[in-house]
Amino acid sequence: MNILVVYYSMYGHVYSLAKSIAKGAKDMAGANVEIKKVKETLSDDILEKMGALKAKDAQKDVKIATLEDLEKADAIIFGTPTRFGNMCAQMRAFLDATGGLWMKGALVGKVGSVFTSSNTQHGGQETTILTFYTNLLHHGMIIVGLPYTCVEQMQTNTIMGLSPYGVSTVAGMKGERSLTEEEKKAAIFLGKRVAEITKKQCS
Repeated sequence: MNILVVYYSMYGHVYSLAKSIAKGAKDMAGANVEIKKVKETLSDDILEKMGALKAKDAQKDVKIATLEDLEKADAIIFGTPTRFGNMCAQMRAFLDATGGLWMKGALVGKVGSVFTSSNTQHGGQETTILTFYTNLLHHGMIIVGLPYTCVEQMQTNTIMGLSPYGVSTVAGMKGERSLTEEEKKAAIFLGKRVAEITKKQCS
C-alpha cells in the first residue's frame, strides 16, 4: 500500500499539513508514504521579494514529484495553497502534464484526496478543494473527503480550516499563523482514512 503526498507550499503551511497527513497514513494505518513537492516555477528573486526563501530552504530535502510517482502510487493526496479559490499555478502546471496518464487510464481506481491553505478563514478553501476534485474525477480516481466523524471540524470556538471536502488551514494575512491542534488532528485523521480505504481497494 503506497501512498504519495504531493504538494506545493510557498510559506510552509501546506508542507506542515502534508507531514501530519503522512503521519496519519504511516503511523496510524501502516502505509508506505512518500512526501514529494511539485516543481517551483518562480525564480529565487521573486521568492525573495515575497518573503518565501526561508520556507523554500526548509523544504530543500523534499524530492520533486514525477508523473511516474503518480502511476506507482495506490493513493495520492494532493496539497495546494489557494489562489483566488483555485489551486496554485505550480500545481496546475504539474497536473496539466498528466495527459499521457489520462490517455492510458493510469490513475483510474486510485484513491485521491486534497488539502489546502488560505490566508483568511473564508479565502477559498472549499472552492479550491472542490475545483481540484474535477481533475481527479477526470482521471477516474476515488475521492475521499473528511467526514464529520472527524470531530475536530465540529468545533466553532476557534478560527480554523476543515470542511467535509478536505483538510485545510488558515495561514493568516502575513503567514503568521501555525497549524492549530484541531487542524493537525484532522490531517492525521485524513491520512489514516485514505490509507484505510486504499487498503480495502488493494485487498
